[in-house]
Amino acid sequence: MAKDDSAGRMKRKDYEKELEKLQVELCHLQDWVRAQKLKVIIIFEGRDAAGKGGTIKALTEKVSPRVFRVCALPAPSDRQKSQLFLQRYIEQFPAGGEIVIFDRSWYNRAGVEYVMGFCSPADHKRFLELCPLVEKFAVDAGIILIKLWLEVGMEEQERRFTARIEDPLRQWKLSPMDTESFGRWYDYSRARDMMFEATDTKHAPWRLIRSDDKRRARLNVISHILGTIPYKKVKRDKVKLPPRSNKGRYNDQASLRGLKFVEERY
Repeated sequence: MAKDDSAGRMKRKDYEKELEKLQVELCHLQDWVRAQKLKVIIIFEGRDAAGKGGTIKALTEKVSPRVFRVCALPAPSDRQKSQLFLQRYIEQFPAGGEIVIFDRSWYNRAGVEYVMGFCSPADHKRFLELCPLVEKFAVDAGIILIKLWLEVGMEEQERRFTARIEDPLRQWKLSPMDTESFGRWYDYSRARDMMFEATDTKHAPWRLIRSDDKRRARLNVISHILGTIPYKKVKRDKVKLPPRSNKGRYNDQASLRGLKFVEERY
C-alpha cells in the first residue's frame, strides 16, 4: 500500500478507499447485530492523544447511532461517587441489538484515577481484583466484549499535543489533566502494565494497536472488530418510493411568504 515520502504514513487517498470498504461492512454488521439482537461492548482506552476520538468517529460516522451508541461519561456526580464504582457504567450496558462504544470506561480507575491519586491504592487494588470477575459475568450473560488499547509513542504524543496548542480548532481537546499526564509518561506506563497483567484474561483479552499512524490505526481497529464479531449479510427488500398523492394539493411555498429565513451568506 502506498506511503507518504516523509514519515511512512498512509496516504489519505489510500486510507479513504480502504475506509469506505470497511464502512460498508460495518453497515452489514449493523444489520446482523440488530437482526440477531446481539449485545456488544467495545472499550477504547489508551494514552491521551492516542487517537481514540478519531477512531471512534471513523467507526461510527456511517452507521446508526441507535445501534452504535457512543458512551463518554463525564466526571461522576457526588451521588455517583457514593455508588458502587462500576454501577454507572453497567447502567450503559447494551440491550439486544446494540453496540455500546465506551470512549474511556471503568478502566479510568486503573489509569488516570490511580496515577493522579483520585482513588486510594486499596481502591485500585480492589478494582484490579474484581474487574475480571465482573467482565466474566458480562461475557457469560452473552455480551461480546472487545477491549482495545491504542498505544502512541512518546514523540508522536508530544507532536500531537504541540499541534493542539497551536491550532484554535483543536485547543478544546487540551485539558489540565492532559498536560499533567504529559509529564507523567512513565507513571502511566506502569499503571498500564499493572492493568494488563491483572485484566488481560482469556474471556476478555486486551488487543493493542500502534497508533502513531492514525489512519492505519483506524483501519486496523475496524478490521479487528469486523473479524471479532461473526456476521452475515442480511438480505434487504429493495426500497421503492410510493407515488406522491395530489390529494389536498395547494401552493405550499406561498404559505411561507412573510416568514423569516436565515440570511443566505453563501
